[in-house]
Amino acid sequence: MKSFYLSNVTAWAPGLGDDGKLWQAWANNQAQIEQIKESPKLEYTDPLFRRRLSQITKMTVHVVHNLLETSHVNPETKIVFISLRGEIEREFTINKGLIEDGMILPAGFSLSVFNTPISSATLAFGLKGGYSVIYPSKNNFVDALKTAVAPVLAGTEKEIILVYADELVPEVYGDKRPAENIPLAFAGIISAEKKDNCLCFDDFSNVSKSPVEFLQYVLK
Repeated sequence: MKSFYLSNVTAWAPGLGDDGKLWQAWANNQAQIEQIKESPKLEYTDPLFRRRLSQITKMTVHVVHNLLETSHVNPETKIVFISLRGEIEREFTINKGLIEDGMILPAGFSLSVFNTPISSATLAFGLKGGYSVIYPSKNNFVDALKTAVAPVLAGTEKEIILVYADELVPEVYGDKRPAENIPLAFAGIISAEKKDNCLCFDDFSNVSKSPVEFLQYVLK
């Protein structure tokens, strides 16, 4: 297997925000992500644009924004977005409306689809490289990452923008909520060529099924 490289990682989560020192502490199990619905403010976007966005979409927009601000990545680079749950709170609202009212409001449905977070980011920053979205089977982040990096390993893309995000699963799901119910988003550049301050992967042995554990490994 060819090696691939991950660089320019940016992350955001409630309780840690953009604070690099807090993220390092979290990676070493000395700080915690808060299980709350807090979201980044997105003050660099239009108020009308951000007004109706969910936690997962705001986090996605924010980490993509920070990646663009801190790297020289081409805005036409293809993006791969991974999520284990997508717009789960909006999906619950949609399902509740179907059960109770027998109808779906178009405005609510348009922001509940799986690609809402990453499509919102591309609209916010005028990114035209296109994107793919991945929902991994059995919540296995390893499988999703393998799919994401395949174009780089195959040589059809020199690099891609990797984005992961999941929001807090509402309490209404009760005991159906996952054990790892952590609101979190991160982004980075996957490339075939070595860059400054990058992490090399010769195989997938260091990639956990959990995106949270994967990020901790990357940040250590």
